[in-house]
Formats: sequence, structure tokens, C-alpha cells
Amino acid sequence: MVKTKWAVDPAHSSVDFSIKHMMIANVKGSFNSFDAEITADPADLTTADITFNVSLSSVDTRNEDRDNHLRSADFFDVENHPKMAFKSTSIVSKGDDEYDVTGDLTIHGATKTETFTVTYEGSGKDPWGNEKVGFTAAGAIKRSDYGLTWNSALETGGVLVGDKVKIDLQIQAAKAE
Repeated sequence: MVKTKWAVDPAHSSVDFSIKHMMIANVKGSFNSFDAEITADPADLTTADITFNVSLSSVDTRNEDRDNHLRSADFFDVENHPKMAFKSTSIVSKGDDEYDVTGDLTIHGATKTETFTVTYEGSGKDPWGNEKVGFTAAGAIKRSDYGLTWNSALETGGVLVGDKVKIDLQIQAAKAE
């Protein structure tokens, strides 16, 4: 394939995360509104250009009170920082359709370099003849690196909210016309 533009299909894609709660369990959530600009040869992502944006107000942990707290100034402060953005700066093949994708991640006004493992899952045509590709991405960030430091001490020791956030993306994209 040649390097071409791909449009993310949000109906067949997801942006999910998990974080430790009370140091004993993981709480999972999703962001339901996101978009990307991808120019790539799916068979060789090393030359790809990837920009990914997430609307932080779309956070969904299946608990309205928690979601509203995450949108507040204690966490994302969506009034002043409505989106999370990632722009790739380097992509290195690890073999077997797996890549280390490094780029600048901006959350809450802070930009840090992060690396995610991306796997090219394959390509195919849907029943209407549209060319589709699939990718998965996984990684972890420290929320404190982005000024997201709200927490509460537990009487048994430890804290209510962990610092490490695991990120998991499932992406299906269609060849843009």
C-alpha cells in the first residue's frame, strides 16, 4: 500500500482507560468523542503522521457523579482544557506488525513525550467495498506528570486514586476519499 489518509470510524473504535481505586481495584472508563488525522501506509507505519484528539468532556465511567468530578477543576478542568491531544514524532517498527509510536501528549495544558505500543491488526473491505484497517494501541501515563494531582488519603494508608493510568485504543479506520 501507499501512504494515504484514513478516517477513524468512531462506531467501531474506542478510547478506554483504567486506574487504581483505593489501591485495591481498577476503575475503567472511556472517552466517547474523539477524532484523528492519520496519513499512513498501514503495512509500514514508520512513515505515518498521526494526530489524535479526545474531547475530555466525553469521559464515561458509568457513574455520573464521578464523571462530573473528572470534568471539574480537580481533574481535567474541561472548561479551560477541553481536549487531550497526541501528535506522533517517531515511529519504530518492533516487527510482527508492532510499533513503538512516540509523540507529544498534551493534557491539562502540559505536554510530555509518551510512547505507546501500536499493533496493525489488518485490513479488508466491508460489504460496501470500503477499504478498512484496524489498529490497537496500549500504554500507560502518570497523571501527575500533567498536573492531575487531586487525591484523598485513606485512613488505612495509601490514596484513593492511583497515579498510573493505563490506556487502550481499538481503532478502525476507513480509507479517506
